[in-house]
Amino acid sequence: MTDAAWRAAEVAARDAYGRLLSRLAWRWRDVAAAEDALAAALEAALTAWPRDGVPDAPQAWLTRVAERRLLDAARHARVADHPDTQWMLTQEREEPEMDRRLSLLLVCAHPAIDAQVHAALMLQTVLGLEAARIAPAFLSTAEAMKRRLSRAKEKIREARIPFELPDDSALPERLSAVLEAIYAAFSIDNDAGGESLVDEALFLAELVSVHLPGEPEPLGLLALMLHVQARRAARLADGFTPLSRQDTALWDRRLARQADALLARAAGAGRPGPFQLEAAIQAAHASRAVTGRTPWDDIVALYAVLNTHWPTLGTRVAGCAAALEAGRLAQALAEWAALAALPEAQSYQPLWAVGGFIARAAGDGAAAAERLERAAVMARDAAQAQFLRTHI
Repeated sequence: MTDAAWRAAEVAARDAYGRLLSRLAWRWRDVAAAEDALAAALEAALTAWPRDGVPDAPQAWLTRVAERRLLDAARHARVADHPDTQWMLTQEREEPEMDRRLSLLLVCAHPAIDAQVHAALMLQTVLGLEAARIAPAFLSTAEAMKRRLSRAKEKIREARIPFELPDDSALPERLSAVLEAIYAAFSIDNDAGGESLVDEALFLAELVSVHLPGEPEPLGLLALMLHVQARRAARLADGFTPLSRQDTALWDRRLARQADALLARAAGAGRPGPFQLEAAIQAAHASRAVTGRTPWDDIVALYAVLNTHWPTLGTRVAGCAAALEAGRLAQALAEWAALAALPEAQSYQPLWAVGGFIARAAGDGAAAAERLERAAVMARDAAQAQFLRTHI
């Protein structure tokens, strides 16, 4: 029974953390307190379930225990009978759970919170990631990220930031951060060959697109993610295989068609954005399954637009790689050198991987070996590190 109880608690934590935390945070208007209460409930489960058996509804059990802890804390603070507390409790079944999850994502993107922590805060509060796992995605240390997240949660409570959907005028600014967080979650697990966050990110992207049907960028994000997901089997076939070397027979054509349909719907709005452009780049890669060749010049042109209007370190490095593949070595060398001079780029692993292949194409074997080894040391998984070292 002990092993079964541990597995049940693990499944509940992995599959329902975001839903449970969103529910608790929405009702009590305190993200940090909701996190503490849910952690205490999970700890209690590891004691009670081996002894008493796993309950028929584990998530409901966890919710009840967490809410008792929150109510006890409120009574200790003498606020249990306050009208605000009573109002929170009456909201239990008045709003669909999906709306609460979306609301919590948008609360984390409130302008009163430091914009630099919006996406990271969503990853922790809605997806349950620890600061140490979030930090590398934002080129930060675990301790620095932990401090920033703690300050953000304090800000939500102290500023009494409302847990509600913003009006239409405020939505675009917050939506961008929400989509960034969802894509970060997808990329964190996808790069390492994981599944739990990938599935959760796909669900959240679909959730946002359903609740905000007039916004094209959620459709673009979902199209981007589906194109990447369509190649999962090919990417992991030999441990790690980069896109340009993947066997297109292993690509999932059904997912690719779904992605293309979503991108077409987004394009119909006439409001291009970064995720739509990234999805278009992935669609261009997908065309190799039909034509037998990758349209590298088109991809370089798409990256030029993306990096002119919505540049990130990741898209600029990807643009260098595309220039190299298109035979534009001088352009790749110049753009990579500019990026390598940036302090924030020193810990960005893809920069050094791409730089190694650029140096090799330029005939600088020593630089290629140094950069590829540096990238291998920084790789998130052993398969990617092995791939890089085989090209030193």
